Amino acid sequence: MGITSKRTVVVELSGDVTEGLIQSALDNITAIGKSELVSLAIGNNTITAPVVTAFVNTGLVIIPPTGNATIITLKGVAGDTGIPLHLTDPVSLSLDPTFVSLVLSVPVAVVGVRLVWT
Repeated sequence: MGITSKRTVVVELSGDVTEGLIQSALDNITAIGKSELVSLAIGNNTITAPVVTAFVNTGLVIIPPTGNATIITLKGVAGDTGIPLHLTDPVSLSLDPTFVSLVLSVPVAVVGVRLVWT
């Protein structure tokens, strides 16, 4: 039986501009619903989506460890320049159901990166 996944991004601005924005992904009623703690070795680390027949990943949340001081670069493939992620803030990615893998690259090993598949 699949897990129902609900992902929401909330942005609240205050000060000179006051704004509230809530964006919700579509509920995924066939989510794998897997949370895993991984260690990243120096260089490119291929992250492969878990595969469970009849269940689909439509999201991935990447949560760096508390106090992380190393840039984690998100890439489509190892040869990409990539996008440097915030040192400690979580990242929520919406994925096409055909998604297979991505690369997280680091200049030094990082222990305790949490991946939540939704």
